[in-house]
Amino acid sequence: MYTKTLNNGISIPQLGFGVWKVPDEEAVGTVDEAIQAGYRLIDTAKIYGNEVGVGKAIANSSIPREDLFITTKLWNADQGYESTLKAFDESLEKLGLDYVDLYLIHWPTPMYDTYVESYKAMEKIYKEGRAKAIGVCNFDIEHLQRIIDECEIIPAINQVECHPYLQQTALKAFCEQHGILVEAYSPLMNGKNVLENATIQEIAKQHGKTPAQIILRWHLQKDTVVIPKTITPSRMVENLDVFNFELSAADMDEIATLDRNERINAVPSEMNRR
Repeated sequence: MYTKTLNNGISIPQLGFGVWKVPDEEAVGTVDEAIQAGYRLIDTAKIYGNEVGVGKAIANSSIPREDLFITTKLWNADQGYESTLKAFDESLEKLGLDYVDLYLIHWPTPMYDTYVESYKAMEKIYKEGRAKAIGVCNFDIEHLQRIIDECEIIPAINQVECHPYLQQTALKAFCEQHGILVEAYSPLMNGKNVLENATIQEIAKQHGKTPAQIILRWHLQKDTVVIPKTITPSRMVENLDVFNFELSAADMDEIATLDRNERINAVPSEMNRR
């Protein structure tokens, strides 16, 4: 497993496991399978409704807590200083943990303009040691700039939709300039379109790998943390089998040409659902 170092010195596994849309009652078995397969980064969120199941899987695991990296997220309806503190306590209780490794604001919801005060509450949580790192999700440059200007702690992570059809080049450059690591969700475009792309399929054929493995390897070589989601044990193993080959510069250049700014998830500046 590769690791990346966050801007506060904490290490994060570069390839993790996402549990979006995994029902709570299935999360125990799914996360247990993932941990057994070798995943150490588990990414959940309050809105996923599966923090209890994730927590049970962690409790059942023989892997020491300090060897796991657990992320959860603040939902939009809980933004605000005091409500953020309360929501974090509730997430910790559901997970059955004393701390999380990373706590993120799920969306900026700019219509409500509460993400700065929410982040200041997260700074308090971080200073108390109950979150080893804090960051954001789905933040565009303008949202990140406000956090940088108005808060004390630079976000450790910005988790965003990212795949070969949405490469986030400008956002990644801004994050790199400010020491913010980019983490990709929907890294395989939720199994749509990009896996069938002729360029990806040809590169996969050349390396004797699957299109999904080529895309995950591309993320790794772009210094991105990546969290593919699957409930299929064989796919969990397949997604981890990306450390024994390397894409060439020519491969990377070919994939770079596929960027078409195509999203399958909400536009951050427009997403205000609570």
